[in-house]
Parts: sequence; structure tokens; C-alpha cells
Amino acid sequence: MEKFKRSLRGYDPKEVNEFLDQVIKQVEKMIDEIKERDARIVELEKTVAENARLKEKLKQYERMEETLNKAILMAQKTSEQIKLAAHKESSVLLEEAKQNANRIINDALLRAEKTELEASMLQRNVNIFKRRLKEIIETQLELVDDIEKIEL
Repeated sequence: MEKFKRSLRGYDPKEVNEFLDQVIKQVEKMIDEIKERDARIVELEKTVAENARLKEKLKQYERMEETLNKAILMAQKTSEQIKLAAHKESSVLLEEAKQNANRIINDALLRAEKTELEASMLQRNVNIFKRRLKEIIETQLELVDDIEKIEL
């Protein structure tokens, strides 16, 4: 606490005024500090609010990321299932194609064998026909020769 000198009518006005000036300066300084602190508190409150908003957005993005990861995993599983189904279907189609090719080849071989047998039979028949025709012609020639002998 400040002590003032006594003067004729009480305390020395100069000292009191100086003291009041100091008090005013200190109060103004305190007010300025309080204003700065209030401004800092407002800034910190804004920062806290912004941090809360950013945390909420981060949570939202994390949920979106989790959803996207699940969707990617589901797409991968579906892709694998589609590949597996396509592979199975291609195997079945390939097996059917092989069976059809074997059947066609067997049918063609049977037809070729039948055709070859028929051609062979036809060749035999032609040979038999030629021999018989030749025999008939020879017999006819002999008859002609015999007829010529008889007329002479």
C-alpha cells in the first residue's frame, strides 16, 4: 500500500495524482491484458470448434473409407466368383466341344469306312460284271464262230 506525505491540507496532491496515474496505467494495462486474453479465449474457442468440426469430418471420411473398403472387398469377391464361374463354364463348354468333335470325327470315320466299303463292293461288282460280260461276249463269239462253221 502506498503511503503519502502529509501536507497542510491533507496528502500531497502531486503524489496522489502520480499515484492515481500509476493506478490508471496499471488498470488500463490490466484491461488491455484482459481484452487480449478474451480475444485469445475467443480464438481458442473458435479453434476448438474448428477442431471439433474437423474431427467430425475426419470421422465421416473414415466411415466413407471403411464403406469404400468394404465395397472394394465385395467387388473383389464378386470378381473372383465371376472368374470362377466363367472358368467352370469354359471348362464345361470345352468338354462339350471335345465330345462333339469326337462324335463328329467318329461319325466321319464311320461314313468314310462305309463309303470305302461301298466303293470296294462297287469295284468288286464292276469286276464281276466285267468278267461276266466278257464271258457272255466270249460265249456269244463262240456261238458266232459255231454258226459260221455250220453254214460253211
